[in-house]
Amino acid sequence: MTVTDHSPGASDTEFVTSEDVVVRQAQFNDAETLFRLITDNVDSGHLLPRALGELQLHIPRFLVAATPTRVVACAELGRLSPRVAEIRSLVVEQAYRGQGLGTRLLTRMIETAGRQGYPRLCAFAHDPRAFIRLGFSIVPHRWIRDKITTDCYGCVWFRRCEQYAVLLDRGGLTALTGRHQANTA
Repeated sequence: MTVTDHSPGASDTEFVTSEDVVVRQAQFNDAETLFRLITDNVDSGHLLPRALGELQLHIPRFLVAATPTRVVACAELGRLSPRVAEIRSLVVEQAYRGQGLGTRLLTRMIETAGRQGYPRLCAFAHDPRAFIRLGFSIVPHRWIRDKITTDCYGCVWFRRCEQYAVLLDRGGLTALTGRHQANTA
């Protein structure tokens, strides 16, 4: 079976998986499923809680990976400032991990941030390996000041955060976008 990416600007790149999965722009009726996916991973410490209303408000910023019957993964590209975007709420349902869906969503988020002109792209990740494979660097939390002032001061985990701060600068965005386009041409 294949994964076909139908996100904006995507090519018809295919990846082998256990069943058909499509990467697409999230729709309003996906919000409750995204809420469940995120909430199911809060207790493990991998994600911060998100309110259903917040997800509904920000649904245009999400991409999802969906089987013919349901959404199995999601990721959000949020604006922290005119210069910094953040990948948030990247999660793949347990049964679908290890099939490349998270990497596919992450790659599309990087490409979107590049097209939108963000000089920097960041994330806070429990496991930074996928980000590092795509050109991010682990940095001290304080290097991502926009994230700290926007979200971290009010977080229950502030000053004892166990997430890795990862950062990709504009040069990394341009290089990755160009490399990916060359690989899909």
